[in-house]
Amino acid sequence: MKDGDSDVSMRGSQRQASRDIDRCDRTVLSSPSGDDLQTVATLLVSRAALAAIALIASLVVAPVWGLEPQVSDSQFDSLRQQMVELQIQRRGVGNEGVLEAMEHVPRHLFVPEAMRADAYVDHPLPIGQGQTISQPYIVALMTALLELDGSEKVLEIGTGSGYQAAVLAELAAEVYTIEIRQELGRQARELLAELGYDNVHVRVGNGYRGWPEQAPFDAIIVTASPPEIPSALVEQLRVGGRMVVPVGADAIQDLELLTKTPGGMLRKNIVPVRFVPMIGGGDEE
Repeated sequence: MKDGDSDVSMRGSQRQASRDIDRCDRTVLSSPSGDDLQTVATLLVSRAALAAIALIASLVVAPVWGLEPQVSDSQFDSLRQQMVELQIQRRGVGNEGVLEAMEHVPRHLFVPEAMRADAYVDHPLPIGQGQTISQPYIVALMTALLELDGSEKVLEIGTGSGYQAAVLAELAAEVYTIEIRQELGRQARELLAELGYDNVHVRVGNGYRGWPEQAPFDAIIVTASPPEIPSALVEQLRVGGRMVVPVGADAIQDLELLTKTPGGMLRKNIVPVRFVPMIGGGDEE
């Protein structure tokens, strides 16, 4: 059945149910001695049926007509607060700075307009060009693992929508973020500037190479999965700095926390994750 057929069928069913109700109403009003209880029961069932048909019709017809749920700013604020409390705090992220940042950054502005009503759900969302905005909990977890105090220079690999960069900008002194896809990089740069994040610097380029002229970095966060940790990123992390990166070429990767010491890198597995692959290895900018 085509979408138009669904619409016509639903409206026809609604009209028939309305006619049935009208007949029942007239019967109740004009029947002095009939079986009124049975008639009233029929009326109530018909009204319930009409309500159900109307609900189903709204769910079927709205997408056909391109209607989107309208969510007010205050409702978005409430959804964001619930996201922090139910998805992040309850899973053990207790860093107050991270929680405040997640509650402050308007995540719905970083997803396509048609998906804004779903911006605060507990899973990733597509943002175009085969990329996603990460699940809120994963954004919070990765940010918390960096243990930022507000003085740091942070490098992000994989700008995407710009949402992770905005969260970092709430907590760090300067954020440098690299996106390999030109259109995503442009959109993120414009949105971050519009929102006033003047401490975020966006470059379109190859994340495998890092941003050497701004090194060393106090923290590095990678939001796509390389098969191995890029050596350039290790070199650009200062001694004592922390890097959070999903590592692996399979569908499920290991989220790793690395700490750079004078003697090398300390590595710790945190949790299994699913990220898009990191591209650009060996390519020129």
